Amino acid sequence: MSGQHSSAAEQTVFDVAVVGAGPAGLGAAAAAARAGVRVVLIDAGHQLGGQYWRHPDESTTDPTRLAGYRDWGEFLALRERILRHCQTGAAVHLASTHVWFVEPPAAGGGRQSWTLHLMPGGPPSRETPPRTVCAERLILCPGAYDRQLPIPGWDLPGVMAAGGVQALLKGHHTLSGRRAVVAGTGPFLLPVAQQLARHGVDVLAVCEANGLARWMRHMPVVARTPAKVSEAATYARSLARARIPYRTATVLTRVDPDASGTQVGAVELARVGPGGLVEKARQRLEVDLVALGWGFTPSLELINAVGAQTRIDADQSLVAVVDDDQQSTVPGVFIAGEATGVGGAMLALAGGELAGIVAAEAGHLERARVRALRREIGRLRAFAAAMHDAHPVPARWPQWLTAETLVCRCEEVAYATLGNAITELGANDARTLKLLTRCAMGWCQGHVCGYASASLAAGGQGRALTADDLRPLAKQFPCAPVPLAHLAGE
Repeated sequence: MSGQHSSAAEQTVFDVAVVGAGPAGLGAAAAAARAGVRVVLIDAGHQLGGQYWRHPDESTTDPTRLAGYRDWGEFLALRERILRHCQTGAAVHLASTHVWFVEPPAAGGGRQSWTLHLMPGGPPSRETPPRTVCAERLILCPGAYDRQLPIPGWDLPGVMAAGGVQALLKGHHTLSGRRAVVAGTGPFLLPVAQQLARHGVDVLAVCEANGLARWMRHMPVVARTPAKVSEAATYARSLARARIPYRTATVLTRVDPDASGTQVGAVELARVGPGGLVEKARQRLEVDLVALGWGFTPSLELINAVGAQTRIDADQSLVAVVDDDQQSTVPGVFIAGEATGVGGAMLALAGGELAGIVAAEAGHLERARVRALRREIGRLRAFAAAMHDAHPVPARWPQWLTAETLVCRCEEVAYATLGNAITELGANDARTLKLLTRCAMGWCQGHVCGYASASLAAGGQGRALTADDLRPLAKQFPCAPVPLAHLAGE
């Protein structure tokens, strides 16, 4: 499906290029190809689905390995459509392929093409993708990754992002431990706990940092999204059957090593009292796996590469600015999915389909569908805003840090070092903090510690986090790690 069209991709200027094959990208590619334009779908994964529909290799013959995936019928229908378009030549799928640089159209009038510089990212046996692909319009659907907060001991083996734990389960049915605690905030903690329990892991607790009373102010919005209510009820029943405690207003404040000192051995839990203060009483649980989830951070490398504007969203994440048609502030560039605001798979799917229709210039032919998609996006976006309000990152999270707690794990920068740079050296923003301490200069380039360091810098000035605090951490070139040998070939 991917390699057989490589020569065609090298020789053709496509009408639409879609980057990312998660819900948003699949929806966009299917809609654009349906409208009759030539589409290229580029994705770093070796098979369709993205993170949400990550699944074992499709050569498996065991149907039980695909049990428990949400909205699986929706994915199968989309995949079938994409495969059919690839067979007819209406679409080309380039799998295991990274976009490392985006070259804008040349200055001047007329319709011109964007040039996407590509690099293979899959197993060596796969056919090499073309070095470049050109398209008149782009639909960027880069998705998001787990947002993390530092905790004493979080650098121990056995402490993982909740999304990483889920990815191992979905993609490989691999268990990361046998006794687990899932902690952080937001509804995503529930499916992670459910899937761990389904695979035989003893989940000792799900710790939600916020109380559920904040949802009461959003009951009208919740009533307009019955599917979300049904989904929550399903998770509640699943946790009850597995006898997994769901503890609200509870945070994980420390991770301790086991007797060997080489991996997770226990955690400390504490209640969050009035005003967000963590109470002194602690409960200790012996575990070998900690799954932490504090929401998600959109991947903005490609968005910044094309020069699209960004803003801060309700959950304090930096997101792309788009209009009612998913058009960014750059002509010819559409953005869909979590990069426009974290809101779940169905919101991403609707946004992707709308972007595909409009990018294919078929809006006048599908007016009714466009109106329906806009209504659906508005309804789901309102629910996402309610979710972010009900599950904020605790404002006083730094209170559980110690002086020795590593904030930047790549460069081993401790909380005390950052505090000194803020109070003694006048680091009043994340960029200055980075220059003075090397925080966010390591391998992850701030993907793990960026939000925390920006929040600490803003908090040290007694002000709220802003988009300007987050933008320096999102500007990265190249858009993906690229070998020097590949650059030499350019």
